[in-house]
Amino acid sequence: MSTSEGLRENAPDVELDLSVIQHSRLYNADIAPVPISGRKWGVLSFAALWISMSACIPTYMLASSLIGGGMNWWEAVLTIFLGNLIVLVPMVLNAHAGTKYGIPFPVFCRASFGTHGANIPALMRAFVACGWFGIQTYIGGEAIYKILAVFWPGLAASGAAHAFGISAPEFVCFMFFWGINMFVIYKGIDSIRLLLNIKAPLLLALGLLLLWWAWRAAGGFGPILSQPSAFDAGQPKAGQFWTFFFPALTGMIGFWATLSLNIPDFSRYAHKQRDQMLGQAIGLPLTMALYSFIGVAVTSATTIIYGQTIWDPVDVLTRFKDPVVLIVAMVSLCIATLATNIAANVVSPANDFAHLAPKKISFRIGGLITGLVGIVMMPWKLVADPTGYIFIWLIAYSALLGPIGGIMIADYFVVRRRWLNVLGLYNPHGEYAYTNGYSTVALIALVLAVLPSLPGFLVQVHMIEGTGLPPFLLGLYNYAWFVGFGIGFVVYLVLRKLAPSA
Repeated sequence: MSTSEGLRENAPDVELDLSVIQHSRLYNADIAPVPISGRKWGVLSFAALWISMSACIPTYMLASSLIGGGMNWWEAVLTIFLGNLIVLVPMVLNAHAGTKYGIPFPVFCRASFGTHGANIPALMRAFVACGWFGIQTYIGGEAIYKILAVFWPGLAASGAAHAFGISAPEFVCFMFFWGINMFVIYKGIDSIRLLLNIKAPLLLALGLLLLWWAWRAAGGFGPILSQPSAFDAGQPKAGQFWTFFFPALTGMIGFWATLSLNIPDFSRYAHKQRDQMLGQAIGLPLTMALYSFIGVAVTSATTIIYGQTIWDPVDVLTRFKDPVVLIVAMVSLCIATLATNIAANVVSPANDFAHLAPKKISFRIGGLITGLVGIVMMPWKLVADPTGYIFIWLIAYSALLGPIGGIMIADYFVVRRRWLNVLGLYNPHGEYAYTNGYSTVALIALVLAVLPSLPGFLVQVHMIEGTGLPPFLLGLYNYAWFVGFGIGFVVYLVLRKLAPSA
């Protein structure tokens, strides 16, 4: 291997001279390449990142929607594990450019979509993150509301849900937690890393304590772990397993399809490729499977302990009457939800919004935009229906993000063979400008990759009947991420071969 080839395979061993791009309208300090001296994240940092983000209340409750659809406990946990094992592949691949060049996701997008065209995938990713930000903020606010209602029962009776589907006390708690999120964003990326390091052991410990309590109080884990699959012979949904499994698997991939795109926002701080690859492999699939199992087991035990099935861990914790336990639980849940929310749902869209106008929008302003959009999306409605949560929210946005992942990976690994001109990514008139800043090839590939899933989505949201459409076409929606990723990957390569500079 020659010296130049060696430099291409590993992160550059010399600092780039950023003075030549600092006056570019495509540059600001938040989306600039991280200097080699700033790339300090090792294996443990990435493992902690994923343990921190995966050990959260939505993961705890994730298996509930699968069990509600007919799976038994091990089918649900295995589906979650397999979905995260699959999404780990594009996660590690897209992380490569971040580690090698120190660039964030929207800057990486410029190579395939163009210096201006990169705003399209960046904003698609950003608005999905805004929805997730709202969901996590609502969960944190709801935890505060429910635990406060134990101390002041009148709070829960002080008002019914208003026209927007949430009561006034709930909304106040939601906005209080929202304000805490905004404060952490204002403090910057270092406070986020500190939160993650605190949260990783905290929520795992809380989950394992809940698991121990449930096992001890119920004398075992109860009926959910012993109930058969509804898809078994003689059961209500016998023979229908695969028709439920594949859309469920797509939904599980969709859970982290967002991070599989913007992982360069984190991997840009990695010391070397091995650190991000091994750290992510250790931290993601196993934590998701473990924490979803904790949710299933504790929920199963609540059926014995309380005579009803309680999927929400906050509802379980409110059954404890010890004030110390309640306060510790509330603080722990808030810190845990806050850390997950900031890392998973703010870092990327803040960078993405900053990418729109780097000279005017900073990371902090981008974070504020994320928070405001998260309120407008009324997240309590997104999680109100478990079926809609999987089959509309998770699968629908995977239909958008899968094609972007396929295009980016095709461009970086096949077309460019892992070589980027970093300074050129910040040059509005350079090699990545394509046609007036837009890559026609990437945009056509994106549209063609999204289209096959569109009819199935329109049927799911009841915008069309679908009676006159072929069942095969409607069924593609159940495989939206796979279909979009594959079509985006292939079409981009074909068109790029035909039009190398378009």
